[in-house]
Amino acid sequence: MNDPGEYSRRKFLFKISLLVNGAVGAVLAVPVLGYVLGPLLKRNESYNYWVPVGNLEQFPAGETRMGQYRNPDGTPADGQTRNLPCWVRHIENNRFQVFAINCAHMECPVHWFPASRLFMCPCHGGVYYENGAVAAGPPPRGLYEYKYKVVGNQLMIWAGELPTLSTEASIARPGKSPCQG
Repeated sequence: MNDPGEYSRRKFLFKISLLVNGAVGAVLAVPVLGYVLGPLLKRNESYNYWVPVGNLEQFPAGETRMGQYRNPDGTPADGQTRNLPCWVRHIENNRFQVFAINCAHMECPVHWFPASRLFMCPCHGGVYYENGAVAAGPPPRGLYEYKYKVVGNQLMIWAGELPTLSTEASIARPGKSPCQG
């Protein structure tokens, strides 16, 4: 027959194993719940954020210049790394194109050469026309564009999300700027 002490030990160990397995399950469930509930808990004010790039006087008509904006999703501890560059092309009047600084091929920063009116990537030889369309090299698409709007005397860009193919106006298209806000 069963010893009453053995039965209680078995029952005790069974309850301990349930407790340990429950704790492990809870620890494993936290990241899954965070992934599932993350979009509901995300701070909307940082994701949908217009930030200034500069005064309109900084970007003369017919020229392309480097602009800079502050990452709205950063923290004060980020310091200077929170300041991000972009290329601003002032077409005319209040028509602009604002490009992400990175090449669409391997994300190297592109450089603007005003004499040839081309963006060039030093890493793999990608070349883009001034409107952001691919001119030569390995990039599979044009430069990524930010949505923009003009508020008073300020050029503002939509910086809550990085411009990619999944965003509304991501590829530079020759002759038109779909990014006007």
